[in-house]
Amino acid sequence: MRTCGEDEEEQWRSNGQTQVYEDPQPQSGGETERSVMPFRSSALRVLIFLSITFITVSESANPSVMVKFNETATLSCSERCSGLVRWTVFTKPTDVLAECDQTSCRSVKEGYQMIHDQYLKGDLSLTISNADFSKRNWYTSNCDGKDLCDVTLKIEPLNTKVQKKPGESLFLDLDIPEEVEMIYNSTDAAGPSSGQICTVVGRSLQCKPDYKQRTSITSTFVLRGATPSDSGVYTIRDKRNEEAVHSYTVIVEGGEGSEAQDQVQIHKSSRSRRSAPSEDQPCLCGDQGAAVPVWVYPVLVLMGGVCAVLVVVNMRQRKELQSRASRFSEAF
Repeated sequence: MRTCGEDEEEQWRSNGQTQVYEDPQPQSGGETERSVMPFRSSALRVLIFLSITFITVSESANPSVMVKFNETATLSCSERCSGLVRWTVFTKPTDVLAECDQTSCRSVKEGYQMIHDQYLKGDLSLTISNADFSKRNWYTSNCDGKDLCDVTLKIEPLNTKVQKKPGESLFLDLDIPEEVEMIYNSTDAAGPSSGQICTVVGRSLQCKPDYKQRTSITSTFVLRGATPSDSGVYTIRDKRNEEAVHSYTVIVEGGEGSEAQDQVQIHKSSRSRRSAPSEDQPCLCGDQGAAVPVWVYPVLVLMGGVCAVLVVVNMRQRKELQSRASRFSEAF
């Protein structure tokens, strides 16, 4: 008697096919879920990486406009559109900045403007007033939802010269809330090596060992106890966009700064309190009488005159009272 399996095997052979058949082992729901989760996690990471790469590459490929800090920027766009033109930030397509149609133009957000006469001539440019670091971005315009122009706005790095005395603290504005790195280039042959010394993310500060004990973050980046070897160029660099934001040329030279002098003064004061006379108290010695201000003498004379007048008036009032009292007693 032939079994069902033997019949199937004979049928496969008759068809000239060779097959390997394995009975799959059933998997539990937990094992299946565990096998799928790593795939989902990996796919999500790849998607995020590709999105960031796409935005970065696309933004770098766009025409760019660079202006000085707080100056007016014009993002050019020469196209024809008989409908509604809107400018937005690329990553916020529903957040309209300015718009124009055949009737008029409107500044939806303060600081962004389109000009109607230019719109009618095919100039769809966007004007941005007081362009600061918060307005660095990738801007895009569209006509009735159809993309027209893409322009990237950049701000020229600020340059500031700072002069400090040894012992003083160095305060450097970071200018932007995004993650930045501090790049140091020494101008002193005996100074520390050049390169990245710190990174700042929000209120978090990560520095090289040589700077950990000397740096902190308040509203600014603080480097305490400056020395001549700290002279050099400190560059605040936007880490994501790989752009310099602010460069500080720092020179540390001269005598001790105010902070060092404060320490010396404190030391002198504590030492003087253990001796007499104290340097913090006025000396009442006879040879220092000239230290009294000149205006004190007229004031003392005036006060003496007022007191004399008051005494005379008081004596007259007492005599008058006594006289009245004696007349009253004689009457009775």
